[in-house]
Amino acid sequence: MKILIDKIWELCEAYLKQAPEHIEQLPRSGSDRIYFRIFFSDKTYIATYNLNIKENKTFIAFSKHFRDKQLPVPEIYFVNDEQTTYIQEDLGTVCLLDMLEKHGYTDYTFRLYKESLKQLAHVQIAGDKDMDYDLCLTAKEFGRQAILSDLLYFKYYFLDTLQLPYDKQAMLDDFDALATYLTKTEYKYFMFRDFQSRNIIINNDEVHFIDFQGGMKGALQYDVASLLWQAKANLSDEWKEQLLKYYLNVIDELLSRPIDRQVFVGQYNGYVLIRMLQVLGAYGFRGLFERKAHFLTSIPIALKNLKNFLQNSHVGISTSELTRMLDAITSPEIITNFEPFQADQHTPLVVTINSFSYKKGIPQDESGNGGGFVFDCRGLLNPGRFEEYKTLTGQHKKVTDFLEQRTRMNEFLNGIYDVVDISVEDFIKRGFSNLMINFGCTGGQHRSVYAAEQTAKHLVAKYKVKVRVTHLNECNWVKEISTKQTEIA
Repeated sequence: MKILIDKIWELCEAYLKQAPEHIEQLPRSGSDRIYFRIFFSDKTYIATYNLNIKENKTFIAFSKHFRDKQLPVPEIYFVNDEQTTYIQEDLGTVCLLDMLEKHGYTDYTFRLYKESLKQLAHVQIAGDKDMDYDLCLTAKEFGRQAILSDLLYFKYYFLDTLQLPYDKQAMLDDFDALATYLTKTEYKYFMFRDFQSRNIIINNDEVHFIDFQGGMKGALQYDVASLLWQAKANLSDEWKEQLLKYYLNVIDELLSRPIDRQVFVGQYNGYVLIRMLQVLGAYGFRGLFERKAHFLTSIPIALKNLKNFLQNSHVGISTSELTRMLDAITSPEIITNFEPFQADQHTPLVVTINSFSYKKGIPQDESGNGGGFVFDCRGLLNPGRFEEYKTLTGQHKKVTDFLEQRTRMNEFLNGIYDVVDISVEDFIKRGFSNLMINFGCTGGQHRSVYAAEQTAKHLVAKYKVKVRVTHLNECNWVKEISTKQTEIA
C-alpha cells in the first residue's frame, strides 16, 4: 500500500506542482477499486487506483461526457500514463442515505429526494444524447439478455439455496415472458444500473452522482425503481407515489411529448421487481456463499421490502410460477429463518470481551464456566513496531486504518464472527447468562484492543446483546487512557 501512496504522491507533485500534506486510504467498498483522500492545506482530492483499465476508461469518459453537459458528476483532473490511477474532485462523504438517517422522513429529506430525481432525469436524457455506448463495460443496452441474467442470478444464488420445490421450466418461461415484456419500452435513455442513495453525494444541499461506470442504455424506469425501492431507505408508500409523480412531471418537461403514464407505471413495477430480485441474488452470493455477515443480515430486510411490493403493486403480466415462489420466499417462516435471534430486555446473557497481553497470561474466567474463546492476534502485523503508533491504541483511527489497510484483520475477524455467532445465538435461546471472548496480542494495546472493540460492535448490531469490553493490560499501555472499561448496551 505504501508503494501506491508514494505513486499518488508523485502524481500530485507532477500535476499540481506541490506535495500533499498527507494521503489517507478510504475504507474498501464491494469493488476492487482502492480510494484515497489527498489532503492539501486548502483542499482535498480523491485518488482512485484500479487495475481494471477498461473500467477506468469508461468512468473517465462518462465523467467527461456528463461534465461537458454540466451534469452533477465529479470532475476528473488528471490520469497517470498507465491509466490505473486518476485524481478527481472530492465531493465529500455524506450520501443521501446518511441524510435520511440523520434527518429522518422530513420535508428537507423529501426535497433532497426530489432534487435527486430531477437531476437523474437530466442525466438520463441529456446524458443519452451523443453518448458513445461502445464504451460500456458489458452490454451496450439493458435489454432482454441482461434482464434474464439478473433473473438467473436471483435463481441460482438465492432461490435455489432455499431448496423449495418448483417447476423449473415454468419458472424459465416466466423469466422469458417478463424479460420480453420489459424490453418493449420506447423510453430508453442512459441508465446508471446502480442508482441508489449511497451513490448520491450531498454537498452544500446539492446532489452529485458517483459510481456510474456500469451504465448503459436502458429503460428510464430502472433507476427510479432502484432509488425509491431501496430496502435500506424504507421509504413510505406515500413518498414513493409522490416522488414517482414528481419524476414523471420532470420527464414530461424534458421529452418532446408526454409519456403514457399507465404503460410507464406498469413497466416501472416490472423493473422494481427485477431490481429487487437482482439485489436478493447479490445478497445470496455475498451472504450465503461468501458468508459475509452484512449481506446475511440484509436478506430479511430485502424480503420484507419484496413482500410489501407484492401486496401493493401489479406488474402487468402474468407469471404464475414466479409469483407462487415469490409468495413462498416472503412468507413469515422464510423471513424468520434469515433473522438473527436477538436479545431483549429480559435476556440474561452478558458477553464479556477482553483484550490482553500474552506476556501477562490468558485471562481467568470468573463466571465459574471454566473459560471461553481465546483468539491470538499475533499473526497480524503489529502497529506497535512502528514508532508513529507506539503511543496509540487499537481505539485510535490511525491504528484502525493501519490494521484495516495493511493487515488481514478484517478477514481474521470475519472468520471469528462465523464461530462466535453460533454460540451467542445459542446462548440467547437457551437463557445462558455468561460468555467470555478474549483477544490477545504481544502488548495488549493495538491488535487485541481493535479486535475486542470491533467484535463488541458486531454483536450489539446483530444480536442487541449486552456486551462488556475490558482492556486488561491498559495499566501498562505506553500512553495512559482514561477509561478502563466500557459497556455497550
